[in-house]
Amino acid sequence: MTSAQTPQNEQDAPVDPTTTNAWEKLLAHDESIEGSLREWFDADPRRAQRFSHDAADLHVDLSKNLVTAETLDLLLQLAEETGVAARRDAMFAGAHINTTEDRAVLHTALRRPEGASPELVVDGQDIDHDVHETLGRIYDFARSVRSGEWTGVTGKKIETVVNIGIGGSDLGPVMVYEALKPYAQEGLEARFISNIDPTDAYETTADLDPETTLVIVASKTFTTLETITNARLVREWLLAGLRENAGLTAEQEKEAVAKHFVAVSTALDKVADFGIDPDNAFGFWNWVGGRYSVDSAIGTVLATVLGPETFEELLAGFHAMDEHFRTAPAEKNVPLLMGLINIWNVNFLEAETHAVLPYSQYLHRFPAYLQQLTMESNGKDVRWDGSTATTDTGEVFWGEPGTNGQHAFYQLIHQGSRIIPADFIAFADPVRPLKDGEQDVHELFLANFFAQTKALAFGKNEEEVRAEGTDGDLVPARMFSGDRPSTSIMAPALTPSVLGQLIALYEHITFVEGTVWGINSFDQWGVELGKQLAKELAPAVAGDESAIDAQDSSTAELIRYYRSHRTV
Repeated sequence: MTSAQTPQNEQDAPVDPTTTNAWEKLLAHDESIEGSLREWFDADPRRAQRFSHDAADLHVDLSKNLVTAETLDLLLQLAEETGVAARRDAMFAGAHINTTEDRAVLHTALRRPEGASPELVVDGQDIDHDVHETLGRIYDFARSVRSGEWTGVTGKKIETVVNIGIGGSDLGPVMVYEALKPYAQEGLEARFISNIDPTDAYETTADLDPETTLVIVASKTFTTLETITNARLVREWLLAGLRENAGLTAEQEKEAVAKHFVAVSTALDKVADFGIDPDNAFGFWNWVGGRYSVDSAIGTVLATVLGPETFEELLAGFHAMDEHFRTAPAEKNVPLLMGLINIWNVNFLEAETHAVLPYSQYLHRFPAYLQQLTMESNGKDVRWDGSTATTDTGEVFWGEPGTNGQHAFYQLIHQGSRIIPADFIAFADPVRPLKDGEQDVHELFLANFFAQTKALAFGKNEEEVRAEGTDGDLVPARMFSGDRPSTSIMAPALTPSVLGQLIALYEHITFVEGTVWGINSFDQWGVELGKQLAKELAPAVAGDESAIDAQDSSTAELIRYYRSHRTV
């Protein structure tokens, strides 16, 4: 049995990476490294094989990054000197590595198989028992909806599940649903509301039938402003529609809310006050951060629409990558190597952004999901002991699916003055194999995938441009410097398991970076100030002159502009 309880005051102070021997050697290495990707590939015909690794079902080619074998050796030394492996093991064991909130970090426990050994007991809590008990309740609920046993108040089968959440309670479920849409049960769809802009709730529900709509309200505390506001809006929409279309009486309203709303929350009193039966509330724990929660009860909408079996396969994929990260040798450990290469790009090559470019339309929300995962985790300048970070931290993650991005922002990646590392993701088998005449469209699609990383790495020199017949002032415009770093990630197909592996891969990459930088990747105090001020500003926005006068001049003038131009 594994039992862990490590209070905040027992956490070791982070190692300052800039004081390590490895950092000093990396600085010297950065100054002395010679050659280009062209030269390195010419000198080493086996470079691609030596810099490629498999992790579960993912094949990851790191060879087009601006690293040599020496670079990777020094980065692995940096990981050792900053204690990445020890902190990883502490996380898996349930130590309180979330120091500012004195909590364990156990999103990896959400996908441990039932009966996993050794058992995991943390702070006196049987983690495995609690996780699988909750999963069992979610699966029972999902099966009742999918089979038609659960109906709306008028007895009609549920056809649409609307998930109301924000942040991790929205981005994860949306991304997974969009990625795995082919697995959705016929006649059952999911929709999502997150933005407090009322048009989000309006447009999402405008064409729905209240009699066949089920709503999941996802808020751990059931106090999240945006989520609860949207839940009230949708409750009023649903009740008004049932009154008009089904003759709902005032006496039936309570039953209607109970039949059409469930919750993902641990605040059972607030759930009951809203009208939801507490028996239909699914909870999760304070050791699950929002951006790490898609595989918790936050995924109830996914288990319902995609099915428990699909959700189980997703969890198995997460766990496969967890095991790789936990057990693979450092020199073959893909999340470790990718995290360290990101450190190299940010702190030594001075890259500021990181593009994620999935060659799959089903992954069109994956870059947005990673924005929260990475930037909310590592967008900090304070280390876990309260000291100021000694290096640049965090990356601006962004991206779009290929080939759309090729006709938009790839120009900057190819010929811009800034280095923008990019991760390219593709799959051998298409979800929808189609042909344009004799042309296999997926092969045309992947030709673009392969071409982009080749062009970024090797570019086009003056001799090659002139050989194509270009002369004069056009030559520089048609030259490509190359040496633009990229990582290629491939898998046999976009399955639930592979999607889980991809998500967990980036979770662990984020962890590696945060550990080297010495920051706590598992709190998010930076999102609190704006929410606090929004509540304080509400009276001013509503027209309270004394509250307006109390604001700074810019805020006051903006509010007065709004008040004077509001017409509805």
